[in-house]
Amino acid sequence: MSENTTNINKEEEQLSLDDGRRVKVLSPGMMVFKRFIRNKLAIVGICTLFFMFAFSFLGGIISPYRQDQVFYKVDKANKEYAGAAVNTEYRFTSATDKPLSTMTRATFNSKVKNAAASEVTFQADGITYLASKVDDNFYVLTVGEEVGSVTVLGKIADVKPAAGVELSKAVTDAAVQAINKNQTSFEAEDCVFTLTKGAAKSYVLHRMSPVGLASMLNFAAYDAQNNDLVASFEFRKECETAMHKGESEFEVDGTVYTLEIEDETNADVLLNGDYVANVSNVIVNSVNVGVFLPIEYKAAAAEAIADKQTSFEYVNADGVTEKHTIQMRGNTYIISTEQETYLIDMYSPPSAKHWLGTDDHGMDVLTRLMYGGRISLLVGFVVMLLENLIGIVIGGISGYFGGWVDTLLMRFVDLFNSIPYYPMMIIAGAIMDSFEVDPYVRLYMMMAIMGIMGWTGVARVVRGQILSLREQDFMVATEATGIAVSRRIFRHLVPNVMPLLIVQATMGLGSIILAEATLSFLGLGIKYPLASWGSIINSSSNIYVMTNCWYLWIPAGLLIVLTVLGFNFVGDGLRDAFDPKMKR
Repeated sequence: MSENTTNINKEEEQLSLDDGRRVKVLSPGMMVFKRFIRNKLAIVGICTLFFMFAFSFLGGIISPYRQDQVFYKVDKANKEYAGAAVNTEYRFTSATDKPLSTMTRATFNSKVKNAAASEVTFQADGITYLASKVDDNFYVLTVGEEVGSVTVLGKIADVKPAAGVELSKAVTDAAVQAINKNQTSFEAEDCVFTLTKGAAKSYVLHRMSPVGLASMLNFAAYDAQNNDLVASFEFRKECETAMHKGESEFEVDGTVYTLEIEDETNADVLLNGDYVANVSNVIVNSVNVGVFLPIEYKAAAAEAIADKQTSFEYVNADGVTEKHTIQMRGNTYIISTEQETYLIDMYSPPSAKHWLGTDDHGMDVLTRLMYGGRISLLVGFVVMLLENLIGIVIGGISGYFGGWVDTLLMRFVDLFNSIPYYPMMIIAGAIMDSFEVDPYVRLYMMMAIMGIMGWTGVARVVRGQILSLREQDFMVATEATGIAVSRRIFRHLVPNVMPLLIVQATMGLGSIILAEATLSFLGLGIKYPLASWGSIINSSSNIYVMTNCWYLWIPAGLLIVLTVLGFNFVGDGLRDAFDPKMKR
């Protein structure tokens, strides 16, 4: 046999139709898979979606941060530190353990307001008070005690002490001299006496005892152990009297104190070179509750305000020089300084700690993108399943029964199609905003509304396919064998529609994600503390962020684009793979 004949016989043997080496029987699923993997764009889409799912669901587990974790930074900021005001109200100091009553203070204020005399008499609580003016805005309050009477007949003076009272010759002589000089008061033995004219040539003699001081100056001790001394009546009386007289020292209980007078409203009291107290008409207090201001600071602030300075320097307990600025606000002075404080680390640029920086809430952008991907993908799949579930039921029943059932259900579909999608979603979002719905409940409600509003397309596709399939031979066979209607629809008709539904659902996922992103961008979707890619972009909807913080919105936008493209590529690949006319 020739060589050519041998080759022909071998070729015929290889091409035999009954040869197992020639015929490869592939299942429909395997055929679809082979067609799918031939599509390079579909493979790109699968890889993209695999990355998105890993990024969203595994990234959140790997990330060391929570999605709602706020980051802070220690920074220096010019903050209000203290407040000061020039005292315009009298401050009272009692000479006894019992403070002056509110009625006494109020009556004194009303009497001395427009008084020009050096002595003002007033009554309060049934007691007669004498306010003796030492200097402007400084009065000594005394109360009179009747100690006797004086009757003058020519050159003869008859002094009669009150019961239980002894009057020395110095007091009686001073009283007679005062009467002869027509004086109403005099001093003797370090006491002030008043003369009140009675009947004929008789005068009632009162000894005035100090009960308090009224001053517009504020006393503050440099050391806490001197608080009682500085708050005492004698100390304040002698100190302020010396101040107004311009004296450089005064004595209290045998101790001599030195005065360093800045002006009539500001002075320091020293003892043996050590500062004891500061006297000023400026009241300085901390703006923070529980923060104690050292007297040195108060004195420095009061001096700066008295000199009408806009700033001053103060050396704190650590030896650090601090610069404080003074601003007038109304009738008060606001003192500010740079303080170390915890600030929310907002709009921080990308760094080793935060690879994509932080957002306007001080949260890690990369972590928010991971958790936001979970929400966006979850919304897409849940809404897609809900749409298909409703659409398959409505479309399957409508397509199988036809007639008036089909007409009724299709008019129901037309009714839903006439409802504007985005206006309805905006209204629903506004209603949930007004009722302050919990973010998690809001997420579930939004998915339900999106699913209910978007099932009509699936219903029409299922109806159209079933209308063509219900006349096929296999359906005639199911009817002849007496299979139940529900089984015919959902076990025999719907599975034949599934390839088309899978393609449509895959391509529709991208649209659902875009719809959710649009609603979140409009502020009507996902709310804090939850995040989605759309809500992340919404936080960047101002010109400053758009131009200076690219890391806030560009990554979220890219993730949306890649995810939508991935679903579209997979959908196109499935459509081509399920197409029976496609060549192997």
